Amino acid sequence: MGFSGLVYGYSLDGKGGGRVLSGDDLDKGLPENQLTWLHFDYTDADTRHWITEKSQLSDVVIDALLTEESRPRTTQVNEGLLIALRGVNLSPDSNPEDMVGIRIWIDEKRIISTRRRRMLSAKDIVDAIEAGTGPTSTGDFLAMLSSTLMVRMQDTINDTEDYVDSIEEELLSSSSYDLRNKISAVRRVVISLRRYLAPQRDALLQMNNTKVTWLTEGDRQNLREVTDTLIRYIEDLDSARDRAAVAQEELSNRLAEQMNNRMYLLSIVAAVFLPLGFLTGLLGINVGGMPGAENPWAFWIVSGFMTITVAIQLWLFKRKNWF
Repeated sequence: MGFSGLVYGYSLDGKGGGRVLSGDDLDKGLPENQLTWLHFDYTDADTRHWITEKSQLSDVVIDALLTEESRPRTTQVNEGLLIALRGVNLSPDSNPEDMVGIRIWIDEKRIISTRRRRMLSAKDIVDAIEAGTGPTSTGDFLAMLSSTLMVRMQDTINDTEDYVDSIEEELLSSSSYDLRNKISAVRRVVISLRRYLAPQRDALLQMNNTKVTWLTEGDRQNLREVTDTLIRYIEDLDSARDRAAVAQEELSNRLAEQMNNRMYLLSIVAAVFLPLGFLTGLLGINVGGMPGAENPWAFWIVSGFMTITVAIQLWLFKRKNWF
């Protein structure tokens, strides 16, 4: 019978390799006394049926494996761990900050993981198993999965920092409004990434502090290394966020200064032409008795007077350091 929901299935030999399991193997039952990893697409009906009816898991674990939304966390249930982790979305035409989730139930002999969207970190483990360098125990699997998630994040974190660097360099030579959109975009990316990485740090710390017997000291040391890497990534994101905020503030100040300079120039021009407008308005009234109306030199006299007026105004503005 076909089983469309099984993405990967392996019976691990404890030496880094493993045997592929199919849907037919699941119908026969899981291998006895051998570490098994089953990776499902939880949106598939076969997956939901198998996990609900045949996995022999508790209702709490079943609900967690099949839930739509999950924040990173680690919960100990007897001698097993219920874990939810996130990784960057590296699928084509996708946003890396739209992080993909993996839900895991893991105990001494079983690893059951579920996902909705493709996760490359799971494929990395499959490649390692096929090469004979895969996990040798449940604790080793947990450390390897956490490590591959961090490795996959590195390029995204570095790209984000490089993008902030380019914005800062562009800000030195330009103050265009286009920079506002770029800064807003990178801040949204940082906020989205940090939204899940902060609780993932807590999940890894909790994972390391659990009392399960199958997690060896070597596994815990590897998890601590992964946690330290994640903490550094979060610090890098905090730095990028702060730098983007400073860049946005600097850009806002420059744009405001540009606007103020333009308004100041317009104010100077308006002040220069204010008395000229008064004079032309006064001399343009259509009533009798206007002096100089019959004098052929009146226009040049008025023009010369207005020129002198403008010169006096400019001298006064300059003396008062208005420009």
